[in-house]
Order: sequence, then structure tokens, then C-alpha cells
Amino acid sequence: MILHFQTELNELKKTLLNMASLVQESLEQTISALSAMDSDKAQNIIDGDYRINELEVTIDEICIKLLALEGPVARDLRFIVGAMRASVDLERIGDESANICEAIIPLSLRPSLPLYLKLEDMGRKSFEMLEKSIISFVREDPHLATEVCRMDWQVDELNSRIIKETIEYMRDSSPAIESCIHVINIARRFERIADLATNIAESAVFIAKGINIKHYCQFDNRR
Repeated sequence: MILHFQTELNELKKTLLNMASLVQESLEQTISALSAMDSDKAQNIIDGDYRINELEVTIDEICIKLLALEGPVARDLRFIVGAMRASVDLERIGDESANICEAIIPLSLRPSLPLYLKLEDMGRKSFEMLEKSIISFVREDPHLATEVCRMDWQVDELNSRIIKETIEYMRDSSPAIESCIHVINIARRFERIADLATNIAESAVFIAKGINIKHYCQFDNRR
């Protein structure tokens, strides 16, 4: 029974890593599509989102089976619960990437705005957070997870700055209002991706230390 449990647990880890890899690739390609205003690449990301959704369902099934039939305890139990949480956050990041791509398609048909560079910067920061959160989860590294928490407020500040500058830009250039609305939408979605990456980091701390820092992670790490 121990061998069977370990085999199932390894399958869970493998599937979760596969999902994380797809989500990282999706976000990375989204930032690339934004930088180039490439509508074809954006559409490909939208079309491929179903693969991430399918993996979330698979992970749910594995976790429920492990919880129901194997009676895991201690760290194994925390990992299974953490994996369920992380898969939800990863799936939502995939959704947010697809939603950003839906905004890129109409933007690609309009004149460029000076705000795009800040959006790219925000996207790269969000991607860095996602990358570190996944590593912290895989390694069960609470110190790296805390670093992700520390980065979250930086993305929040970028979001506020972009929204403020976009509103000011709309005042001076009314023909660009529709594009500006898309910019605000994208900024908010990158901010949401950063929040979701923070959630994954919180799950890493939960697995490693057995403590729940949900909703508190970012407040103690602004130094």
C-alpha cells in the first residue's frame, strides 16, 4: 500500500509540474504577444487554454482519490491539499493570460500607446513571481516563497501607476479611450496574476512549515 501511495503521489507531482510548465509558457507567450502586438500569437494562447483546464480536472481527480482511499497524514496530506490549491491558482493564471490575449487582439489593430512599455514591465514582474512561486512549491522552500510575497506590493504599485497614467492620457487623447480601457484591463489582470502567484507561494509555506499564512503573506514582507 505504501508503494502504491507513493506511485500515486509521484503522478500528482508530475501532473502538477506539467500544468505549471504550460501556465508558465502561456504567460511568457502572452507577454511576447503584448510586446509585439501579435494577434496570431494571442489567438494561439486563447485556443490552447483548454489544455490547462484539463490538467486541473486531472489533478482534482488524483487528489480526491488520494484523500479518500489512502488516508495521508502530516506532510503528505499538506502536499495534497497544497496541490489542489495550487492547481486552482494555476488554472486562473491561465485564464488571465487568455483574457489578456483577448485584449491584445483589438489593440493590435490600433495605434501604439506609450503606456505599453509599463505593461510589459508589469508582465515580466508577474512572470518572475510565477516562476519563483513554482520553484518554491516544488522545493518546498519557504524562504523563496517569502520573496514572492515581498514582490507582490511592487506589482500592486505598478498597477496603480499605470491606471493613473492611463486616466491622465485619456483626458488628453479622447480617440484613444477604447485602447486605454484595454490597457487598464490588462494591468488589472497582471496584478491578479501576481496575487495568484502569491497564493502558490503561500501554499509552499503551508506544505513546508504546516502554517497557514493566507491573506497575511504580503503584509510582513515589504522591506
